[in-house]
Amino acid sequence: MSELGIVTDGGLLVRDSLIQYVGTSKSVESQIDKNCNVVDMGGRVILPGFVDAHTHPVFAGTRVDEFEERSRGATYQEIAARGGGIQSTVNKTRAASIDELFETGRRYADWFLRGGTTTVEAKSGYGLTVEDEVKILRTIRRLDEQTSLRYVPTFLGAHSIPPEFKSRRDDYVSLIIDEMLPRVAAERLAEYCDVFCEDKVFSNDESWKILSAARCQGMGLRMHADQLSLSGGAKLAGELGAVTADHLEQTNTEGIAALKFAGVQPVLLPGSVYALGSSRYPAAREMIDAGLAVILATDFNPGSSPTPSMSMVHSLAVTHMKMSPAQAITASTINAAYSLNRGPQIGSLEQGKIADLAIYDCDDYRELSYFFGVEHTWRVYAGGRLVWS
Repeated sequence: MSELGIVTDGGLLVRDSLIQYVGTSKSVESQIDKNCNVVDMGGRVILPGFVDAHTHPVFAGTRVDEFEERSRGATYQEIAARGGGIQSTVNKTRAASIDELFETGRRYADWFLRGGTTTVEAKSGYGLTVEDEVKILRTIRRLDEQTSLRYVPTFLGAHSIPPEFKSRRDDYVSLIIDEMLPRVAAERLAEYCDVFCEDKVFSNDESWKILSAARCQGMGLRMHADQLSLSGGAKLAGELGAVTADHLEQTNTEGIAALKFAGVQPVLLPGSVYALGSSRYPAAREMIDAGLAVILATDFNPGSSPTPSMSMVHSLAVTHMKMSPAQAITASTINAAYSLNRGPQIGSLEQGKIADLAIYDCDDYRELSYFFGVEHTWRVYAGGRLVWS
């Protein structure tokens, strides 16, 4: 994770949206013809577009009122217990049309792009009915088709138990398995299924049932695991052979060993730890030392991590999780791409890959996490096309 393969005084040759050649500027110049559009990057840092492997980018409204409440001492759990939190966003999202969700989603897509992110994993989870979950996933598909940001859709109907099912949890789990998953699969709206596996949300047994059903529908498995308590989510992810286990703030050595044994990639989300005012970050160093292909993501959402900024996440990872700047870049590019089954296409600047790249107004890649709170991007390209400058 610490070897970035840096090319000093480097250049790229792009043709038909793909990287045709990578090497020194001099070697690239020898291959271009008079019709080539030459862009002088002026010695700036060029990186692959960031791949954000955990986001919730389609929702209505904000939760700024709850943000202020937390500043006065209320906890995330207290706010959720009285009908706020995820349910607050669910209520607003249910009331919104697909056009309204698309317009706000397009605004957030611009935020990701201007920060150097060119691909996001995009979860549903703010509908919690068959039609509203489908509405969100259709919005994600439309955003993928009509914006320059790439979306990889994940079904997260198991994000929370809606109030109308509080006294009959089994019925909601059955709704997910018997109605939501078949509908999502039939319309090919999601590549992955995720579950918020937590004692007070979806138990290990409930998570196992839902994810097993999702696998039968041909979906890959992802999990919110061990975020608020050590509930055994990481171990369950290993048992199920999930692609990723996300959050992992409470995961211990035993959980890390289970992830390693099963080849599950950990997705670490320091932005949510920071935004909730917590101090317990996941054990990134222990995971890296165990040989795990760690991923960093923003967890962009309206409640616990309202940031699309990967450079902010890098800064948190370096300062609070003791990852090196190089490890942070690997974790948010090539490692993330492989977790989304996109490794052969994106995540690094190599011949034959899609020309998703960002140019930063820096002399050294370490400045991205060193100068935090600064928008370093100079230009962003998606498929070889300039999408932000």
